[in-house]
Order: sequence, then C-alpha cells, then structure tokens
Amino acid sequence: MIDDLQQDEARTASVVELAQKLIRRPSRGGIDDCGPVLAVVEDWLEDRCLPHRRLHGDAGGLVGLLVEISGGRPGAWWTLDACMDTAPYGDEGAWSFPPASGGIVDGWLLGRGAADSKLAAAMFCHIAADLAPRAEALHGGLTVLLDVDEHTGGFGGARAYLEDPHAARPAGVMIGYPGLGEVVVGGRGLWRASIAVHAPSGHSGSRRTVVGAISRAAHLVRLLDKAELPGADGVSGFPLSPKLSVTAFHGGQGFSVTPDRCDLNVDVRTTPGFDAYDAERLVREAVAALDAELPAPSPTEVTPVASWPPFRLAEAEQPAAALLGAAAAAGLTVRAKTAGPSNIGNLLAGEGIPATAGFGVPYEGLHGIDERAHLAELPTVYAVYRRAVLDLLRAG
Repeated sequence: MIDDLQQDEARTASVVELAQKLIRRPSRGGIDDCGPVLAVVEDWLEDRCLPHRRLHGDAGGLVGLLVEISGGRPGAWWTLDACMDTAPYGDEGAWSFPPASGGIVDGWLLGRGAADSKLAAAMFCHIAADLAPRAEALHGGLTVLLDVDEHTGGFGGARAYLEDPHAARPAGVMIGYPGLGEVVVGGRGLWRASIAVHAPSGHSGSRRTVVGAISRAAHLVRLLDKAELPGADGVSGFPLSPKLSVTAFHGGQGFSVTPDRCDLNVDVRTTPGFDAYDAERLVREAVAALDAELPAPSPTEVTPVASWPPFRLAEAEQPAAALLGAAAAAGLTVRAKTAGPSNIGNLLAGEGIPATAGFGVPYEGLHGIDERAHLAELPTVYAVYRRAVLDLLRAG
C-alpha cells in the first residue's frame, strides 16, 4: 500500500514536471513555432522508448504528434487527445505572473496552457507509458494525439491524424479539456458565413441621398437579430437552443465617402432540430428581405465558410460510459453535459467518431488572464482516465 502511494505520488510529480516544461515553451496558435514544445514531449517519449511520430498538414507544416501503443489482441483503438498550442496571452501587463511561468503557487499550476491543455497532454503521455508494459494483454490500441493547430481553429493535428493511412481509425476519442464536475458528451454545431453587402458609393456631403453599404448592412443586422429561432428540441432531447450572432462588421474608411461595400461575419450555433441547412436558409431569407427592401445594383453575397454538425452521446455510449463509470468509481459526482460552444468533438462527429470533450482538473482564467490549473485533484483525474482507457482496451 505504501509502495502504491509512493508510486502515485512520483507519477503525479512527473506529470506536473512535464507540464511545467511545456508551459515554459510558448506555443500560441498562429504566433509561436510549436516545434520546441513538441520537442519537449519527444525527448520525454524517447527516454521511455515509446513509439511516436510527427504529423504534418497539407502544406507540410508541423501540426501534431501521435503516440501509438498497440495491444497484443485484436480490437478497437481509442484515442486520448489534448492540444499543446494555446490561446494568445492578451495584455501581458494584466497578468499577475508571467504567462509562460510554469510555477506552482498555493497548489495552482500557473501559465498559459496550464488548463487548456498542457497538463492534460502530460497526463495522457504518462497513461501511454503506464499501458505500454502491459500492451500485449490489451485489445486494439491506444493513440495519444497532441494537436498544435487547435487554437487556430484549423484542427490540423486532428485532420492529419484522421487522414493518415498508417493510423488506426479510433472507435472513440476522449479530449482533455479541463473541468472536474462534468463530462462533456455533446455540443452545438455551427454554420458560419461571410456576407458582402453592396451599394453605390458617394460623397458624404453630396446633395444626393445615398443609402450606403454600411446603412444597408446595419439593416441586415437588425433583420438577423429579429429572426425567430426555435427553442430546445424536445423530440431529439438535445437540451440547448440554436443561436445566431453577428461577429464582425467591417466597411468604409475616413469620413468623406459612403462606401460601396460592407462585410459581415455571421455565426449560427446549430442543433439537431435546427441544422446547417436551416441556418443557411434563415440567413439567405434575411438577405433576400434586405435586397427587396433596400435595393442595390449588386445583390448581397453570402459565402459559407464552415459547417460542423451538433453531437451528443448517450451516457451509455462509449467512450462516455467508460469515462462516467470511471469517475463514479473514483467517488466523484459528475454529470453529463452538452456544451454551448462547439469544440473538436464536432469535427469528430462529422467523421462519425464519438467523443467526450471535457473532464479534468478545476481551472481559472482559460483563454483569459492568469490561467491556472488546480493540482490537488490531478491524481483523481489521472486515475479516472487511466481506468476508463483500461476498461475500453480490456473489453476488446
């Protein structure tokens, strides 16, 4: 018993030490070179003789790392996924510690990526190391995916993994986003579009009245804001309603010209009862109303730019069942949650791959200032993921 306790303490200390090294390698998505942060993990994996390889995107850029532990018996493969690129720092002067600190104060691991998701990356690497010596007795296999193109919105690591002909396709994925009280088993989807609103240009001081592109675009925003969206879908049981937001508005320059173009971005969060088709129809109906009420020489253009389906796993569906069961066995009261924001689980859902998208340590400041992760719960979170993976790999 004492030996087990000492082993657990040593493992926890090792997870934290690796996470600290990762935090101290800045890896802001689209800003920093992510090679150095992956090199830290590669050195750690090489020291333990764990098989791993880099992933590259279509343009040849580095997008992730795969760790693959093959079982000795036939069966399904399962994946643990954590991103190692991070959000930007924002106003560094507003932080009470350096964003790349990696220090520990009052039981909190400090720095960008502590919560999302370098601590999870370190934990998942250790689970792979735990399983490797017993792999011959396990069914299928375990993949650890470390994505360094997640916060860009490109999810290049996940895409390269799914397109890799040498990688076993996962039966399910557990994503290491933080938060102790919930296992995220679903999320709203999204449909996004850019909209170009046109109008004749003119001088702002002219006697001739010109309804400029900005005025037309403002009217379109009002039409979109007034659009009626359905409530939560009682038939499917999906607990959230769809939502429409205008997220960008650009047009004009200076003061003396009414511009001939204004561009909008529209983000619609979708549900099983209001999907991408419904979202696009609603937006195009608002655009048609604009062009009818305030005609212009050129019609308003709608260009769809992204579409992900909503997803929601039943609590009895894997890998949700394994993770919820392992949490209950650890004495935790954890609820299954459907998230409002979309996440990488939506990308996987589009590929027909079930995923959980969150269970981890308590945290503060995610994507904001003073990001930190609480370490007291780390041994329990580690044990939950380890048990969930073992249950899946023993089942075959």
